[in-house]
Amino acid sequence: MELRKGYKQTEVGVIPEEWEDINLGKIAEIRMCKRIFTEQTNPSGDIPFFKIGTFGKTPDAFISCDLYREYKRKYSFPEKGDILLSAAGTLGKTVVYDGQDAYFQDSNIVWLQIDPRKVTNEYLYHCYQVIKWASPEGSTISRLYNGIIRNTRIPLPPTEAEQRAIATALSDMDALLDGLDRLIAKKRDLKQATMQQLLTGKTRLPGFDGEWQPLNMAKDSMLKARIGWQGLTTAEYLESGQYALVTGTDFFDGKIDWDGCHFVEKERYDQDRYIQVQINDVLLTKDGTIGKAAFVDQLPYPSTLNSGVFVIRPKNGSYIPKYFFYILRSQIFVDFLNKLQAGSTISHLYQKDFVNFEFLAPVTVEEQSAIATVLSDMDAEIAALEQRRNKTKDIKQAMMQELLTGKTRLVTPGGSNA
Repeated sequence: MELRKGYKQTEVGVIPEEWEDINLGKIAEIRMCKRIFTEQTNPSGDIPFFKIGTFGKTPDAFISCDLYREYKRKYSFPEKGDILLSAAGTLGKTVVYDGQDAYFQDSNIVWLQIDPRKVTNEYLYHCYQVIKWASPEGSTISRLYNGIIRNTRIPLPPTEAEQRAIATALSDMDALLDGLDRLIAKKRDLKQATMQQLLTGKTRLPGFDGEWQPLNMAKDSMLKARIGWQGLTTAEYLESGQYALVTGTDFFDGKIDWDGCHFVEKERYDQDRYIQVQINDVLLTKDGTIGKAAFVDQLPYPSTLNSGVFVIRPKNGSYIPKYFFYILRSQIFVDFLNKLQAGSTISHLYQKDFVNFEFLAPVTVEEQSAIATVLSDMDAEIAALEQRRNKTKDIKQAMMQELLTGKTRLVTPGGSNA
């Protein structure tokens, strides 16, 4: 393929002619904190100590202020803005050091002390997100040894102005993604609080003031599942077909991921009409990760269940399925499962387990439907935000590919803004 004018082929790919293809070892020195031994740590204290497993999260332990001050004064220690890098565990995970008092596990958590005349930490941070760590041909890296880090190559714009322009553009996308993540988390918390209020009758929707009644899951529902002798072998899980098989692993955020479903032969679908899935069915996992609920709002194929899933349908119209689905997704059901598992680990749910599960519901299906609609609208809002976040992630990935290879320039070769 003919190279675009003004570009060259390098080990890191095609980059502008004035950019460098350079080893990290030529622009930075690897640093790490002095080793801390277990007997020097405490379960509580003043200075958090992070090991690789708690990197960027809750500290693993604590060290004394005196030890922290001594080691910080005598030995290598990151400065605010340095990029902490995991050299073990999840290789290449990054956290920007915020300058707060903390200590980090030696050799497993490292940082590069850069030559600021050649590279900025902000640019290097984004390079870390797409970097291909150097290794002998065909080998699998289990640890980022110092030699691997030094020999890893990155594309490097020649001016600080261009590096900062690239970093700023990508950081703006990170800020947008962070804002969306926080908004989604806020909306999820609001939905949980709303569920707790609406599903217990503590808050009533406008126009409703009728009576509520206690319902019993076992008494007021029909629960069906694939019985033992109908169990499927692995060989019967087909990659394609006309009759879908729904399993608990196909549940995704309260819905069925139909694209991920396996299929079965027609005779297996016909075998038990009670577990032939219908629109408005409520499904519940009874094996593996127990207690996951899904609502069937579409049915692209005739479908049946594997042995790990209950189908739940109301008896005598005692409740509308969508209302009950939200009961199963609420703290009400979580509390029931926690009580059921108190003092033991349960890996299977039986029909008899639900004899004592009671919940409240409005007497009128109109109020049940109104509550389900409010919660469904909140789900739709969250789903729209998640879709927006996913599209934004895709845009950022495309931007990284363009900007970190110089295919798109934000600064002219002379150093001014493009």
